Amino acid sequence: MTQLLLPAIVLLGSSVQWLTGMGFALVTVPALVLLLGPADGVVLANCASGAICAVGLGTGRRHIRLTAMVPLCVAAACTVPAGTWLTRQLPESVLLLVMGGLVTAAVVLVMRGARIPALRGRRGAVAAGAAGGFMNAAAGVGGPPVSLYALNAGWTVREFVPNAMFYGVIVNAFSVASNGMPHLTGTQWASVVTAMLVGGLIGRALAGRLPEERARLLVLSLALAGGLTTVAKGLWGLLLWSA
Repeated sequence: MTQLLLPAIVLLGSSVQWLTGMGFALVTVPALVLLLGPADGVVLANCASGAICAVGLGTGRRHIRLTAMVPLCVAAACTVPAGTWLTRQLPESVLLLVMGGLVTAAVVLVMRGARIPALRGRRGAVAAGAAGGFMNAAAGVGGPPVSLYALNAGWTVREFVPNAMFYGVIVNAFSVASNGMPHLTGTQWASVVTAMLVGGLIGRALAGRLPEERARLLVLSLALAGGLTTVAKGLWGLLLWSA
């Protein structure tokens, strides 16, 4: 079953990422965590998301805002070890609960388009980067704090996407260095890479055919459903343990 579900999850996430410019980790992390376990699920999402961001960054390098991205990335690098430490301290049921809760909270905040005065200027960049680095290492979803920072900074979608890609390359590289590589077989790696390539082709083919708002709503709805499912599994595990 894993051999079938793993590439299907990655293909869906890759398609969504290339279709909307966001959402690989939000869509895939809950499913990967449930399929592979918290440790391998998160670090596989880090690897795949970082690779997709590196490829996507090729055409948008000139739009990167280094004055904002340097403090974001430095702050993220500082908090990645804390996220890794947390995942190694908690029992699996508690970890599932924490991961599902982080994904769910992040999706709700992005859906609401929260305006947070603290996420403005250089201090806002540091705060968003610190939160993103911790969340990326602990739960594989470091993008929402950066999305909220961009929203509060008044960035357009065209400005946001290349900067989010740049941030994704950096924070996922640090997360993989801190967490280690996922324990997959050669066949599983081959299926993941193939799914990423096919998903990218599908996403690029659909781009422009699906209205941006509808695509964004689809991404966030899938992520919310996955986050809530992970929370439910964590709660169920705690109930069984306490019984």
